[in-house]
Amino acid sequence: MEKSGTERTDIDRESERLAADFLGGNRRAFDRLVLLHQEMVFSLCFRLTGDYDDADDCAQEVFIKVHRHLKGFRFESSFRTWLYRVTVNTCRNRIDSLEYRMRRRKVRLDADPGDVGRAAPAEIPDGKESALDALRRRETGGVIQEALDALPASQKAVVVLRDIEGRSYEEIARVTGLNEGTVKSKLSRARLKLREALRGKIDEEL
Repeated sequence: MEKSGTERTDIDRESERLAADFLGGNRRAFDRLVLLHQEMVFSLCFRLTGDYDDADDCAQEVFIKVHRHLKGFRFESSFRTWLYRVTVNTCRNRIDSLEYRMRRRKVRLDADPGDVGRAAPAEIPDGKESALDALRRRETGGVIQEALDALPASQKAVVVLRDIEGRSYEEIARVTGLNEGTVKSKLSRARLKLREALRGKIDEEL
């Protein structure tokens, strides 16, 4: 079921309560706000940058920006939508930087093919899958991330927000500043490119 762009979840309500507490002078409320969202922010940063170190740097920068600009949050949209926007824009700025592009080019040239499985964040075996299954899952995650990294930044953002984060078209439009029609067209092109890039590389049908 598609998530409504205006629906308030328990996390949204808790986030907004903590944000209001922080703005009211409760400094510990911000620490709890970070704990509530840090996994989501890091995962999104990783999917958008394709690199653990960059994702870690971006995630830290996101929460610095949130701390600095939280007073500008008007509580008109969900806190999570606002946080997605800050995260996407932070990662875009990172990707657009010359230093980032040069370093990514060097990493690709020097990369060890054996490191491909490292590209799937927060993949912790649940104790029920075999080591072989875990390895296959990590390798699949690495192949998918490599295909994501080959997409233009704007297409990568919409496919990550829609197909990985499960956000509605309406919310993605608010996060990215695009209209819904443009979001859908970019998503369609991104999915087509991913299917072409992944054809024959993974067993799952896309």
